[in-house]
Amino acid sequence: MAVIKLENVYFGYEKDKDVLSDINYEFDEGKIYAIVGRSGAGKTTLLSLLSGLASPTRGNIYFQDEDISKVNKYDYRSKMVGVVFQNFNLINNLTAAENIALSMDIAGSKEPSTAKKEKAYRLLESVNIPREESDRRVLKLSGGQQQRVAIARALSHDPQVILADEPTGNLDEQTQEEILQILKRLAEDGKCVIVVTHSPEVAKRADEIYRL
Repeated sequence: MAVIKLENVYFGYEKDKDVLSDINYEFDEGKIYAIVGRSGAGKTTLLSLLSGLASPTRGNIYFQDEDISKVNKYDYRSKMVGVVFQNFNLINNLTAAENIALSMDIAGSKEPSTAKKEKAYRLLESVNIPREESDRRVLKLSGGQQQRVAIARALSHDPQVILADEPTGNLDEQTQEEILQILKRLAEDGKCVIVVTHSPEVAKRADEIYRL
């Protein structure tokens, strides 16, 4: 069964001018998907629809066979999908661990602050951020480290789906490989990983490619 399914999806910012037309995609657990296409083809728009930040003009999007237009959007965005933004969207004056703990708070975690901090450390270690780096303000971290913090934050509420917008866009070759290995491991752990990318190298590593 597909985790996410798009059925005859259209989207337009202006009347009679569709950015996306008749999109029919399915996304399964345990796979990496690459969304590719020229600039302006609607890749980031598609990610916004999948994350519930935007709604189709026409058509339906299903999460576990339930139309997401009928589910609580806050719960969907904060618990069911995890988003890794192109520009990280981290809070620079907080440490890496504090960014993760804040995400848990937003998702409604009732765990004590000490438990959240320990979980943040574990998540950061899982993406190769050691504990001593976890207590540094993210502004002091490299771009590759910030991207790994962003991935850890997306995992903080254990979503089934990870949505990543150009996760390797501004990274050097070695750091790109590290990020790809993390995404691959997430898919092997049963997550559905959907990546918007302009990189042929990233797309080549996906299990399936959807071209807009």
